[in-house]
Amino acid sequence: MSSVDALVARTLGIAEDRVTDVLEYQSIREWDSLGHVSLMVALEGAYGVTVDDELTLALRSVAAIRAFAEGRAPAAAPVDARRDTVHRGLDGVSFDRTTITRIDGAEGILEYRGYSIHDLTERASFEEVAHLLVHGELPDATALSAFEKELRAARWLPGPVLDLVRSLAHAHPMDALRTAVSALGAYGPRRDAATDETYEQARDTGIALIARIPMLVAAHHAFRDGREPCVPDEETSYAEAFLTVLLGERPTPAAVRFLDKGLIVHADHSSNASAFAARVATGSRAGMTASVTAAVATFAGSVHGGAAERVMRLLDEVGSPERAGAYVAELRGRGEPVMGFGHRVYRTEDPRVRHLRATVVELSRERGDRRGLDILDAVAEAMRPYGRHGLAANVDLYAGLAYRLLGLPDDLAVPLFVIGRTAGWVAQALEQQADNVLIRPLLDYVGPCGREFPATREADVR
Repeated sequence: MSSVDALVARTLGIAEDRVTDVLEYQSIREWDSLGHVSLMVALEGAYGVTVDDELTLALRSVAAIRAFAEGRAPAAAPVDARRDTVHRGLDGVSFDRTTITRIDGAEGILEYRGYSIHDLTERASFEEVAHLLVHGELPDATALSAFEKELRAARWLPGPVLDLVRSLAHAHPMDALRTAVSALGAYGPRRDAATDETYEQARDTGIALIARIPMLVAAHHAFRDGREPCVPDEETSYAEAFLTVLLGERPTPAAVRFLDKGLIVHADHSSNASAFAARVATGSRAGMTASVTAAVATFAGSVHGGAAERVMRLLDEVGSPERAGAYVAELRGRGEPVMGFGHRVYRTEDPRVRHLRATVVELSRERGDRRGLDILDAVAEAMRPYGRHGLAANVDLYAGLAYRLLGLPDDLAVPLFVIGRTAGWVAQALEQQADNVLIRPLLDYVGPCGREFPATREADVR
């Protein structure tokens, strides 16, 4: 085996006989996005070159890597002609157009309806951003007042749903939330099974879900804490009302500021897995509650929203800032990901990170505890060599620490993310419904064909 083949096998952690010309990016579990970055770093070290973004995209097969090692221009790996239209995970495929969210992964740009995430986070409230996503424009004072009133009026939870949440006090918050969101569909406006939900009905239901999902999360936490959910003051803001029910007491101004900013940066992120699930459900005309339920279920996965909870293990495993470098080296040596780093879209730092880190700095100062912040900053520094290849800090890195500083358990990290993202899911579902089409991609069959059914079988004899 050549030295470059050995490097590929060693870096991906696979047997040497699996390194063939037809092996390519995402054709095997080991060659995922993290494995690909690791390969690029290994090639840089072995050949003393800089692998830029263009070359990273070109070196997506063993054939291309072999050509590169031999000093030739990388060539595409030979593939079956039927497979040249296959994009595993729909990688790089645009399935529709949108006016909601723009992402430029190379430049680290995130905009909602044309507004920079930086301006929205610093100058807008979550209620204004939710209005922007759902209605398409930032509200003036009159529209904002009406929207806030609509959200406040929809906070109440039907008694049977509250009882259901109480009965699920033993469950993981995401399991309880998924079940309760689905149950809300049975207590909304009745509609004829033969009549599809109108756009206006879907929008009203969506706004009610934006209001009620935080109350579901807060009520579940109250029940498992052994207390009844309190009732927030009528005029409290969206973030303060949620934190009041969640904590059972009035939150500090710093906590409210953190949550408001956190909800804004989490509000939408174009066609991620959960938003796509919501669009698929809407495409089948399942209705808004079903679409958001599908999104919640998808978001719980460990490589989607579930990653936020897993980042907290990193804090405990590292233990101190001085161990950050060794921790990163240990994980990279085993081919394991460092949670809180890397993104399918961004090739540079996630633009949402700076805002969450800033609020963590404020909360750390308020609590007089910088230990967690220092650990995460040290890990981020240890990961800096991988940043050029897309393994920069992502939105999950600092969010979980903020929840700990608020005295919340780690398993609330994902539900708190959901509260902000609900506005985006509603916007995505509404955009899908406005110009609806059934989303029905194809699978390229590569199994056996024309097999003959046996004339006799053991089962027939029995």
